[in-house]
Amino acid sequence: MKKIELLSPAGDLERLKVTLLYGADAVYIGGEKYNLRANAHNFTFDEIREGCLFAHQLGKKVHLTLNIVFHDEDMDGVEDYIEKVVDCGIDAFIVSDPFLISYIKNHFPQVEVHLSTQNSTSNYKAIEFFEKEGVNRVVLARELSKDEIFEIIQKVSCDIEVFIHGAMCTCFSGRCALSNYVTNRDANRGGCAQVCRFSFDCEYEKDFTMALKDINMAEYIGDLIEIGVRSLKVEGRMRSLYYLATVIGTYREIIDLYYDHLLTSDKMKLFQERLDRVANRETSTHYFMKEADDTDQYYTGRVEVSNQDYLGQVIDYQDGFIQFYERNYFEVGDLVEVFTPEAEHISFVVEDLYNDKKESVSVARHPDSIYYIKLEGDYVIPEYSMIKIIKRGEK
Repeated sequence: MKKIELLSPAGDLERLKVTLLYGADAVYIGGEKYNLRANAHNFTFDEIREGCLFAHQLGKKVHLTLNIVFHDEDMDGVEDYIEKVVDCGIDAFIVSDPFLISYIKNHFPQVEVHLSTQNSTSNYKAIEFFEKEGVNRVVLARELSKDEIFEIIQKVSCDIEVFIHGAMCTCFSGRCALSNYVTNRDANRGGCAQVCRFSFDCEYEKDFTMALKDINMAEYIGDLIEIGVRSLKVEGRMRSLYYLATVIGTYREIIDLYYDHLLTSDKMKLFQERLDRVANRETSTHYFMKEADDTDQYYTGRVEVSNQDYLGQVIDYQDGFIQFYERNYFEVGDLVEVFTPEAEHISFVVEDLYNDKKESVSVARHPDSIYYIKLEGDYVIPEYSMIKIIKRGEK
C-alpha cells in the first residue's frame, strides 16, 4: 500500500525547509502573483527554484497555488508566469480556473494539475468532468462527511485530497464576499480580511461573531487512510515555524504509527494534547462525522490567548551546549522539552543558562537573542529543533 501524502503549507523558504524536515511529503506555496495569501511573504522565482531543489533532494514535492478567481486584468502575464515557475521545478499547480487547467495540461503535461478547494467540489459527477479535462487531483470542499468522501473515491480515478487541520472558512469552502463588502478586500483574489472573525454588535447580541472553530482530524487519520484519501492537507501558510513543526511533526508520527500498527490510545491522547496546546483556538471535526452545528462555531465570548509555550529555535548543539534563538521568557528551574525533526523528545530541567557571551544568567528575557543551555548527554539535536515549556519552576 502506497503511504498517504502529508501536505504542508509553507509561507516562505524557511518554513518550506522546516516542514519538509519535520516529515511533510510535499509542500504547497504561493508565488508573488495569483495566490490567495497576498499578505504572506510568498516566493520569488529564485526562492521557488531553491525550494524545489531542496525538496527534490529529499525525494519530496512542491505544489504552487494559482487559485485566485481570475478577472481579465489578472490574465495579463499569467502564461509567462506559469512557464517561469515550471522552469523553477514545481511538481504541481493548484488551480480553480478552467482555462488554466487546459492551458497547463496542453503546454506542460509533465506538471500535475490539482483542482483547488476554491472550486467547492462536492460530488463525483463534477470530478468526472474535471478528470476528462486532465486534472490529476481534486481538493474536496471541506463540507463533506466521511460517507460522502468515501462514495466519491469509489466512483472516480483521480487522487483525492482533504484538509485535516487548521482554520475553516465560514462561507462554503472559501467562496466569501464578506471581506469585499466590509473592507473592500477581495477574499477570492488574495485579500481576505477574515471578517468572519470580527465581533459585531447586533440588536439582540453584543460581540456576535460568525467564526468557525479550527478543524482537527487527528483521531480520524486512520479512517481517511482506509477510505482511500491520497493526500492530507494542513492549512496555514502564515503560521509560525513552531506551529508548523509541531503540527507536521505530530501528524507524521500519527501516520507512521498507524501504518506500523503501533498507534495506541495513550499515544493518540499525547498527540492530541500537543495539537491542542500549539494553537489558540478550539477545534472540531466539523462535517466529517455529523452535520456541523453550533458546537462547531463561535458565536459570542470567543477568547484567543497567545501561546507562550515556544521558547526557542535551536541553532547548534555541541560540547554539551544547546545554542538557540530565544522566543519567549523562561528561567532556570523550568522543565522544558526539545523536539527534533527526527521526532526525538528530550525533557529536562534547565539548570545552567548562558547569554550570547556565555555569561551565566538566571532568565532568558530578550526575544531573538542568542542563549545557551547546558545539556550533557548522548543526544543528536540538529538545527531547527524546537524548545518548548513543559512546566514552570517553583519560585
